Amino acid sequence: MGTAAVIIASLCFLQRLLMPKYAADVVEGALIAEYYGEEKDHDVIFIGDCEVYENFSPAVLWRDYGINSYIRGSAQQLIWQSYYLLEDTLRYEKPRAVIFNVLAMQYNEPQREAYNRMTLEGMRWSLSKAAAIRASMTEEEHFLEYVFPLLRYHSRWSELGKADVAYLLDTPKVSHNGYYMRVDVKPAEHVPEGRILADYRFGENAWDYMDRITALCRDNDIRLILVKAPSLYPYWYDQWEEQIEGYAAENDLLYINFLELQEETGLDFSTDTYDAGLHLNLSGAEKITAYLGEVLQREAGLADRRGEEVLTRVWEEKIAAYEQEKTEQYERLK
Repeated sequence: MGTAAVIIASLCFLQRLLMPKYAADVVEGALIAEYYGEEKDHDVIFIGDCEVYENFSPAVLWRDYGINSYIRGSAQQLIWQSYYLLEDTLRYEKPRAVIFNVLAMQYNEPQREAYNRMTLEGMRWSLSKAAAIRASMTEEEHFLEYVFPLLRYHSRWSELGKADVAYLLDTPKVSHNGYYMRVDVKPAEHVPEGRILADYRFGENAWDYMDRITALCRDNDIRLILVKAPSLYPYWYDQWEEQIEGYAAENDLLYINFLELQEETGLDFSTDTYDAGLHLNLSGAEKITAYLGEVLQREAGLADRRGEEVLTRVWEEKIAAYEQEKTEQYERLK
């Protein structure tokens, strides 16, 4: 091996060693990359922030309805990131339906580098990833540091731990088709009211990407469904609700606000949340996913695929892993 090859190999090794592994802590950073290891034959793709990957369970959609789905969610996923993730997804497959959680409409500009990297670093390189980086960077960020993450993480030496070595080459799965499971319970007792805003209108940039998502789905004959997960905070303002309802009506889109469906779904915020109403736990996620499955069959015409032999075998393994983690989490609570 020549000198240049040795140098390149060494730099690649150092880069892999120093990059966050998202396996022991902040596991949400591993979610985006996990999609690429899946067979690409999904009926439904979810895109959005924690209100999708913590509140909807693809295992329930398969178990109860035979719907094959995947969640391409990530922490504080901004709407332009959702758009480019959808564009990226269409390089591999074309789902029958796309579900987008509308909470991200509150952000009109780039927010924080840490959240950007938890979404963008997991994407495989493509024109979509390059565009997503450019759209997401804060003023302090540099495109070259995404191309060569070693430039960003070279100072992590003092932070390296056992996980960085153990997961140098590969990391364990942290999700179930993009769903992040939590079974613990912390009731919602003191939910903060929303503060008064100077302007309740969603920004032009957010609307532009909402239009892009709508057009991309329409051009590919994909049913776009907008949802607002039933999280009690961040606060969802009536003025925001009116804008989304108007957009959905204007563009002939189905919009489901789960905040208004607690009775229909059976949600109980004394038992169905693990962090006082910010996210649902497993029991809450399974309840609203069961409701969503009925809607998908009725409104999107999705067929029950449990009769497909190969896909059924795949899901038998997935359900087994899902049930195993459920059991292990409940055991840790004892």
